[in-house]
Formats: sequence, C-alpha cells, structure tokens
Amino acid sequence: MEKLYEILEEIQPEVDFTTCRNLVDGHYLDSLSILSLVAELEDTFDIVIPTVEIIPANFNSAEDIWAMIIRLQEEA
Repeated sequence: MEKLYEILEEIQPEVDFTTCRNLVDGHYLDSLSILSLVAELEDTFDIVIPTVEIIPANFNSAEDIWAMIIRLQEEA
C-alpha cells in the first residue's frame, strides 16, 4: 500500500490520500489523472485494469484502489 501512496502523491501531491474518501467525486482526480494512475498501477503491480473497472467506486479512495489492485492480482 505504501507504493500506492507514493504513486498517488506523485500525481496529486496536495491531497491527503490517507483520509480522502472522495477522490473522484470531489474532483481531486480528473480523467487525465486517472489515466496516468491506471498506467502506473498496471506497470507497478503487474496487473491489467479493464475499462469496466475504471469507475468512481474503484478510485474514490486509496483503500478502494488498493482493493481493486488486490482483486485483479488474485484474478490473474
């Protein structure tokens, strides 16, 4: 999870990802940020994030993103 925080902080350094629960809904992450994040997550965690997984529910908090990463790793 620490690596995830590092990636998120590179993309949006002014956001406290440990407490923020509305990254998408609160407009902290926009579509370009999410695309960058998806590419970084795929490279770092050796996963493929299908288009159907790129929804606000999977990206609203670091915990949501981490849960998606774990699920995709288990499905691989």
